[in-house]
Amino acid sequence: MRTLTYYVAVSLDGFIAGPAGEFDAFLAEGDHMQAIGEQFRGTVPTVLAEAVGIPIQDGPFDTVLMGWNTYAVGMPDQHLASPYAHLRQVVFTHGRQGPEGSQDVLFTDRDPVQLVRELKKEDGKDIWLCGGGSLAAALAEEIDQLALKINPVTFGGGIRLFGDRSYQPQPWRSTSVQAFESGVALAQYERA
Repeated sequence: MRTLTYYVAVSLDGFIAGPAGEFDAFLAEGDHMQAIGEQFRGTVPTVLAEAVGIPIQDGPFDTVLMGWNTYAVGMPDQHLASPYAHLRQVVFTHGRQGPEGSQDVLFTDRDPVQLVRELKKEDGKDIWLCGGGSLAAALAEEIDQLALKINPVTFGGGIRLFGDRSYQPQPWRSTSVQAFESGVALAQYERA
């Protein structure tokens, strides 16, 4: 069965973005970029990967899930209407419609849990949950693995890793931790 991996950048204080969705404080350069890029090949938007020559084929995922706000980050730029064209893309929308040029993206207001359970039963590679916090909260019980790019920065506020999810402790088992000179650490976990 396919697994659902929540692979995301996070601040030291547990935020995946600032209050208005800002993520520019995360390090985009450093020794972590190539190592993480190889391990999680295909998790860079297609247009960017093609522009700078980053390989996107043969990665661990063939499907990416995101909430509307995560998707909307690229909407002002029509080149990002289909941000991960090399993957099957699913955007949970609460009824919103995608922009022109987004025909390769499935926009849905279906129950995320039910849809993920169906996707897990299909043949294929693993499924990448790319954000945001609210969708991660809704899918918390379905997430099989966490891959956290922990950045050496604190935000003090913003969008939390699991949104506004109520107190519900869940144990995880560490499978790998890699620290880089840039200060970024890649911490990976699976359900305990």
